[in-house]
Amino acid sequence: MVFAVVRVRGTINLKPDIKRTLQLLRLNRTNHCVLLEDSNNSQGMLHIAKDYITWGEVDKNLLSNLILSRGKITGDKDLTEDYIKSATSHNNIEKLAQAIINNKFKYKDIPDVKPIFRLNPPKKGYEGIKRSFINKGALGYRGKEINKLISRMI
Repeated sequence: MVFAVVRVRGTINLKPDIKRTLQLLRLNRTNHCVLLEDSNNSQGMLHIAKDYITWGEVDKNLLSNLILSRGKITGDKDLTEDYIKSATSHNNIEKLAQAIINNKFKYKDIPDVKPIFRLNPPKKGYEGIKRSFINKGALGYRGKEINKLISRMI
């Protein structure tokens, strides 16, 4: 299982341990997204930074759309299907997305790829950046609902 993690809040009044955790997750700016596999270490990091991020399970269609539209390689060039064919053993983006979801391949293992996705702020805005998702806000674990948020941000 792979989580999509999006940073929602900024850096004002940030505690040092939360700041370090966000740096380790490579979430240095708001509206940045990373892919994170489900493990005990990542669960602990998500729990520490839960008041500044939102996360959930990403599906294959959204992941392939995210890679195609927002994936970048060094030199700030777009990640194309031709590059994926030449640099990896996968023939197209859909097979790559399925391999990433099944934890058979890591997105950061693509040569020269930037491991973050820079997203736009969501259309119609966040629900509220100071409340958890359970309390009708934008923070914390949101399960499959992360797909709706990221599709509004692409």
